[in-house]
Amino acid sequence: MLTGGEHVVIGVSGGADSTALLSVLTSLTSAYRLRLSALHVDHRLRPESWRDAEHVQALGARLGVPVDVIPVAVSSNGSLEAAARQARYAALERHANQIGADRIALGHTADDQAETVLMRVLEGAGLRGLAGIPPTRGRIIRPLLDLRRAELTAHLDAVGLGWIEDPTNRDLRFLRNRIRHDLLPLLATAHAGDLSARLARVAREARQAVDTLERVAGDALGRLATIDGDALVLARSALAGLPPLVAADVLRQGAVRLGHRGPLRAWAHRGLRRMLAAPSPRRPFRLDGVTFDVSGDLVRIGVAAPVHLRRRVLNVPGVTLLSEIGLRIEARHIGAAGYVLPRDRGCVAFDADALAMPLHVRGRERGDRFRPFSERGERRLKTFLIDAKVPRWDRDRLPLVESGREIVWVGGLRRGSQAPVTPATRDIVELTVKSLAD
Repeated sequence: MLTGGEHVVIGVSGGADSTALLSVLTSLTSAYRLRLSALHVDHRLRPESWRDAEHVQALGARLGVPVDVIPVAVSSNGSLEAAARQARYAALERHANQIGADRIALGHTADDQAETVLMRVLEGAGLRGLAGIPPTRGRIIRPLLDLRRAELTAHLDAVGLGWIEDPTNRDLRFLRNRIRHDLLPLLATAHAGDLSARLARVAREARQAVDTLERVAGDALGRLATIDGDALVLARSALAGLPPLVAADVLRQGAVRLGHRGPLRAWAHRGLRRMLAAPSPRRPFRLDGVTFDVSGDLVRIGVAAPVHLRRRVLNVPGVTLLSEIGLRIEARHIGAAGYVLPRDRGCVAFDADALAMPLHVRGRERGDRFRPFSERGERRLKTFLIDAKVPRWDRDRLPLVESGREIVWVGGLRRGSQAPVTPATRDIVELTVKSLAD
């Protein structure tokens, strides 16, 4: 956790656990050449919370550790306990960035670990949930995680440091408090031995299993994933050859690379496994701004930014920028004499006199129909794109060129049957689709 010379910011509520952490780290300052700072986050959930801040500031002054106090607003939506925790962690991360801290130290104990594991069991958590509170995560460290709360209060009594008893810690409206004050004592009377120690052992072994899982899945992600712009693409058949837990964690790690933060809950793991197992998933699976999409044998993990190409006039002649999809269309008039029809799918030629001008370009819409060149009759555009094996995530990035209200070109893929160039053609409109980067 600490190798020496680090700048450590300590989260201090004023309770026994964080007070003991401040005391212990202060005693290690010289041996480890530590630079310590403390942060007290005031959630403003109690009228007397200012007294907690004053207590922590006095404690810091006594131990020679500078203390900052930061008030935060706690969302009233959902779980108050979860919202307070989220606001607290965000404040700690911001403060650590501002002061250039290498580590954020928190005072979780073996008792907290036991409560967390039991709470996760009651919630039906999977392997990652059973791993409980990690000793380290990023720059967050928990040096007291193997110590019991009673050991810490004994230390504080020995060194003459007082602490605050937060009345909300006895509020039985919170699940953790009901586990701490009711369920754990009840289980302890029914099972001989140290129940907290046994639950901590479960967490350690589950953590080892999670570490192994993440290592195996990380190796698989590196082997199987290819980069497609701002997305990762994998073969579903390759994922199917992995154990389900490993395959789901491959997808989780892919999401983390693209910006997902926090653990993947059990419901998300189940959703990903169902998506991989379904013969043809009907819709993408979304998770905190990241989209998992399946098309044929491909799985795409991308940022969930919806793309819609608005309808606009196509400049003929001229250049039309399609910045939403990173493309441009160049158009020109050409005489038909000696013209050779293009073979590149990114270029198409029409009989100018057979087109309804002006031309327009747009993205796809529900109910679109298309008459592909050399085919009889119309088809649903969606069916055409599926048959052409266009991945679902690329379908909204195809420019559709209209003459009147008919689609005459699925840009870069297939022209329609309208306005073909024939021996009688005198004037040609040539369209070329190119990347904005070219």
